[in-house]
Amino acid sequence: MRKTISVVVISMLVALTAFAQQSSKPNIIIILTDDHAVSTIGAYGSKYGATPNIDRLAKEGALFKKAFVVNSICGPSRAVLLTGKYSHMNGMRDNRDTFDASQDVFPARLKQSGFQTAWIGKWHLVSYPQGFSYWNILPGQGQYYNPDLINMQGDTTRNEGYATDVITNLTIDFLDKRDPSKPFFVVVGEKAPHRTWMPDIQDLGKFDNVNFPLPKNFYDQYSNRIAAGMQDMSIEKTMKLGYDLKMRSEPDALAASFLARMNPDQRLKWNAYYDKIDEDLQSRKLKGNELTECKYQRYMRDYYSTTLSLDRNIGKILSYLDKNNLTKNTIVVYTSDQGFYMGEHGWFDKRFMYEESMRTPLIIRYPGIIKPGTVSNQIVSNVDFAPTFLEAAGLNIPKEIQGKSMMPLFRNVNASIRKSAYYHFYEFPGEHSVLKHFGIRTSRYKLIRFYEHKNFWELYDLQKDPYEMKNLYGLKKYQAITEDLKEQLKQLSIENKDETALKVLSQKL
Repeated sequence: MRKTISVVVISMLVALTAFAQQSSKPNIIIILTDDHAVSTIGAYGSKYGATPNIDRLAKEGALFKKAFVVNSICGPSRAVLLTGKYSHMNGMRDNRDTFDASQDVFPARLKQSGFQTAWIGKWHLVSYPQGFSYWNILPGQGQYYNPDLINMQGDTTRNEGYATDVITNLTIDFLDKRDPSKPFFVVVGEKAPHRTWMPDIQDLGKFDNVNFPLPKNFYDQYSNRIAAGMQDMSIEKTMKLGYDLKMRSEPDALAASFLARMNPDQRLKWNAYYDKIDEDLQSRKLKGNELTECKYQRYMRDYYSTTLSLDRNIGKILSYLDKNNLTKNTIVVYTSDQGFYMGEHGWFDKRFMYEESMRTPLIIRYPGIIKPGTVSNQIVSNVDFAPTFLEAAGLNIPKEIQGKSMMPLFRNVNASIRKSAYYHFYEFPGEHSVLKHFGIRTSRYKLIRFYEHKNFWELYDLQKDPYEMKNLYGLKKYQAITEDLKEQLKQLSIENKDETALKVLSQKL
């Protein structure tokens, strides 16, 4: 009898110990938006009040001012996050590739250790997720209104409503149904604010009274910058009145298909708003710079309006954590797959290694570990996410992972994990015509090597030239700095096993 009781007691103690170990692991939520520019977020200096909930996260956690991506384009950026490896190592170099989801991804390791793992919303990796307890994803880019989602059985279901609301509701539903004895990891994959910047009906016109100032380099002439002059992503020439700015007077089949998804009430309110703007634009008969600047204002107003629902839904997720006593033991990460041009250089979109594209928002709240109101000026990269969350979960970091854990930065604002950020963009020829290039970004300088279609270098002193307008490469004054950066770039290419970069670097110009 005593022996039986002892066995029961021991079994209970083992079970309680296992429960305590699991419950002591932090939950992790990554809110991953699409193309959210740093410059439009209040915590990073925007003055338009679009992001009160994101700003709340920054006040309660850490704001990273020098967070960068390794390849500024949708699919590859997500692959880097999942694997902790650069694009050439995880196999997803551009949006035309298919991600091998069976490879070692850190959420699978979290799942194996007892986490309930989920990816909900935009996935954009062609293949279906693996290594998750639950997933429900948008097909491809997904739709803003009444979006289709693909579930784990491969069934596609249309969901009534606005995409950001739908994704939040599915996230909360997953959290409601989870096993509360186990930690959870969730990626909330937002579509917003990706092109074509379609706001929620309730947010239409919210910024129509704002006259956004033109960026200082809006009328950039691209002097001594070959690739910048070759791009096809300008507000003047590339941005379409019908497709991008919703003007039905310039018919666009794809834009019409977006409207066709709407229910009658949505479509009625949408057309009532945009048709008035269209009529006004047609009556003004704008040309040249006046038309370009009008397009810029419409772009900015739609973009900012689209971020309102995004921020509102982040508030819903934060409120859920508060109400369910989950805030203290949940790491919340706010980031984007890359930055975006808000008229700088006269552009929209991303792709280039220039700051607005390469730099991404990163805010992390980690109660008990990160001091509220922390501001970090240390260089970090999205290749660092995987090792960071593995370490936070108490797991070993595989030697194959190329990123570096950010945990030292969480504990010490003056700590450093890297002296520079590495970048490599591959998608050429491709949409927006941005040449292939790779490079290094240090605390002060940026060295870029364009290759294949055109072969040349660019060098920028970010301290003296934060807008990256003056290519210093070849100037005698910067010869020593250039040679030092080239050597650093070579060493990074070796360290990262980037054979393409090493081959290019071996060529003489």
